Amino acid sequence: MNSDTVKVFVFAGEPSGDQLGAAVMKDLAGKLNGRILFAGVGGPAMEDQGLQSLFPMHDLSVMGLVEVLGHLPRLTRRMQETIDAAVSFQPDLFLSIDSPSFSLRVAERLRKRHPDGSLPLVHLVAPSVWAWKAWRAKAMAGYLDHLLTLLPFEPPYFQRHGLPATFVGHPAAHLSADAPTKAAAMRTLGLAEEPNFPVLCLLPGSRRMEIARLLPLFKQTLGFVLPEVANLKVLLPTVPAVSSHVREEVAKWPWQVTVLDGDQLKRAAFTISDVALAASGTVAVELAAAKVPAIITYKVNAVSAFFARRMLKVRYVSLVNLIMEREIQPEFIQDRARPDLLASAILQYLGDGSACARQIAALEPALALMQGPTGNPAGLAGEVLQKLLGESVEKKRLHIG
Repeated sequence: MNSDTVKVFVFAGEPSGDQLGAAVMKDLAGKLNGRILFAGVGGPAMEDQGLQSLFPMHDLSVMGLVEVLGHLPRLTRRMQETIDAAVSFQPDLFLSIDSPSFSLRVAERLRKRHPDGSLPLVHLVAPSVWAWKAWRAKAMAGYLDHLLTLLPFEPPYFQRHGLPATFVGHPAAHLSADAPTKAAAMRTLGLAEEPNFPVLCLLPGSRRMEIARLLPLFKQTLGFVLPEVANLKVLLPTVPAVSSHVREEVAKWPWQVTVLDGDQLKRAAFTISDVALAASGTVAVELAAAKVPAIITYKVNAVSAFFARRMLKVRYVSLVNLIMEREIQPEFIQDRARPDLLASAILQYLGDGSACARQIAALEPALALMQGPTGNPAGLAGEVLQKLLGESVEKKRLHIG
């Protein structure tokens, strides 16, 4: 390895983090003219940028209190593997991305290994301390060196405890530069260029637990919708980690649903969709940016829901609703995640073009706020990381000298 090459250990635990990580890795490699070596954990997008993942990222895709408890031995083992690998790699910087229940524990333990601050610890995507567990902000200030946030209102929650925080913007708030035209999307999906049918996009999540809980709900919802809408085309974009399971389950449904793998087909699906039914998460922002009217839903097991009701301090789960402080994308969470209610909302949007237009227009201010101060979230994150890397390398040189 060239003596000018810097080393970064990077960690992402879910598909949205994988996309964020890949963009930052690409930006950093460009800024440093390729003089950078990555190690860590990530998914296909980060692997495309040269990362050899320590273990499959989808091993960590668990949400909900009960679900996490059921997988605790595996998660504990993977955590120790990550810590050991990071120490062995001797990086100039550690970057964790989202997945706070896992990644922040790794960062905290790495700080104990490097109490002198010789290893800069940076986290991208602030945990939702404004929604629950506000005490985490103060705790994070005790071991992190910098926090990169996706939402504009987040930095003060951490800065007041002495943790430097930079709002970089949310990548999903930008319409993809290579988003296809409607004609191109129809060709990509193998459909006629002038469709005379409405299109419903189903997005049941990217984690195994989400899929297990939401796919049956989506199936029941279709049972209400399909008899009411002639020639409805149903598309279901998915991700590699759950693709085979989704295909296996959807193949049992009594209707034709087209399952799509990969970002290119997902973008094509967004381009031609009239309405989407989506799990809560980053995809709600992606749909807003793609100007697809969306209905947001989510369910967890009863025990997790019990604790969530008592701990959550926000009214909305959709990030764009949260930014606007009102329900623009309709939300059907937990007890309201019923097939009849979801179907009614879908039918309303399929039958009322003005309702679709109103939702799209109402979300524009949220997207503008979320795009960040430079309009280039990965580039701004890269600037912060490059500066921290420079400081880290200089400290090591002075120490050696």
